[in-house]
Amino acid sequence: MHWLNQIVDEVTARHPEGDILIESGGAPSGTHHLGHMRELVTCDAILLELRRRGRQAKHIYFVDDLDVFRKVPVNVPAEWEKYLGVPICDVPAPDGSDRSYADYFLQSLVDGCKALNVEVEFVRSHPKYRSGWFVQAIEVALDKVAEIKALLEKISNRTLDENWNPFQFIEDGRLKNRKIISFDKTAKTVAYEDAQGQQHTAHYDRGEVKMDWRLDWPARWYLLGVDVEPFGREHASAGGSYDTGAQISRQIFTHEPPLPLGYGDINMAGDTKKMSASKGTAISAPEAAQIMPPEVLRYFILRAPINTILRFDPAEGVVKLIDEYAELLAKTDRSEFEEQLLNASRRGQDAKTVSRVPFSHLVASYQASLKSPEQTLKVIERTEHGNTAREDAEIIKQELKFIDDWLRLRAPEDVKFALAERVSAEDFTATEQSFLRVLGEKVAAAPPDADGNYFHQRIYELKTESNLQPQELFAALYKALIGKTSGPRAGWFLSILPRDWLIRRLKFEI
Repeated sequence: MHWLNQIVDEVTARHPEGDILIESGGAPSGTHHLGHMRELVTCDAILLELRRRGRQAKHIYFVDDLDVFRKVPVNVPAEWEKYLGVPICDVPAPDGSDRSYADYFLQSLVDGCKALNVEVEFVRSHPKYRSGWFVQAIEVALDKVAEIKALLEKISNRTLDENWNPFQFIEDGRLKNRKIISFDKTAKTVAYEDAQGQQHTAHYDRGEVKMDWRLDWPARWYLLGVDVEPFGREHASAGGSYDTGAQISRQIFTHEPPLPLGYGDINMAGDTKKMSASKGTAISAPEAAQIMPPEVLRYFILRAPINTILRFDPAEGVVKLIDEYAELLAKTDRSEFEEQLLNASRRGQDAKTVSRVPFSHLVASYQASLKSPEQTLKVIERTEHGNTAREDAEIIKQELKFIDDWLRLRAPEDVKFALAERVSAEDFTATEQSFLRVLGEKVAAAPPDADGNYFHQRIYELKTESNLQPQELFAALYKALIGKTSGPRAGWFLSILPRDWLIRRLKFEI
């Protein structure tokens, strides 16, 4: 994990003593998905590595719940349009509960952190503003409005309106951009002019004044003493959000900005754009943690350099990912970096949730056993993985819970199957019937310990005398067993099925 060590090396060099604060953050304006979790899991890995090196560290997530409600997502009733312009902490939840809109959507992120074992403290913006916590930063900014305006004009290379200022005011319950007339530090008020030219007074120690996002971000660095701050790569360009914030931090708040960490997006496989819950191109972190163990999800996020774009495939990709992780678990000669990756993925959890039996093998065995964990173990014990299945029995039972959800929620159709309850000889040609009955005789003559290769050979022996092509042989066999024309590896599949049932099925007796 070179990328992780480089980050921790740099932050400890910057701060050789004292506690280290890692901040992540965002506005709970809609459903959170797995893509959002990259920021939090990355922060958690940094936190763990700092502690491993003997440093005290903390991770907070700053919830921008005083942000304005800008648009109605597709999964929110259209009537919520009436709340546009209202701070999202004051917009009601779309489920009719007594929660706010912000708390309603924040819950998916809280659940995601719990599912992926992320240690984080959530800090909400609106209580900070309304309790006066931001007063010091607001007063610095009020004194330097002209400097902030000049700095932003220089960074953006454009001229701002003469009445521009980096504040928004709560007016009639909505956030408004207004012209500042004056301010009073003793009374903690700002006099401003509304759209009709009428003068109003806002108390900035009561949350009636909010800093623009370009000022709010560096103000938090200044007030909290943030040392590390990750963000999406789109904010990392020259003149972008971080660059602007860093210059404001140094020149306005005279505070050194945190170590910046631009991370890549997580896209759904086959999609060129980052996940979007509102467009249906996303998977939530809790759902992802249903179809695979949390340690595997953390492994997926942490195994690649931080600036790499990741592609998540909840269908075929799950099989490859779990088998890859299991292979790492099984290695006896892991490198220092592999150990570090494994520790960050498992986060100190001793209980294993991934066995040494290949995932695809478990999936087919589970379905062939009518989704009975006990029968699945018996089936696997008759294969080349028999000893492993006995040793990993308890782990396999846990892993089957993820497999069950994966089959239900995300598995591709060509992977899912169930033994056909009954088949009729009339549904097969005379040639196919003859092939299946002869194969049934070969199965009956097979030794008790016959393996997948044995049955594979018996199938191919029938190719010439049946006058069927290999594709036709297998299609007829799968149709007789699972009602489909394709399925798991045929020889192996025959070896795991109950012998008496298989013989009777191939003879069309059941």
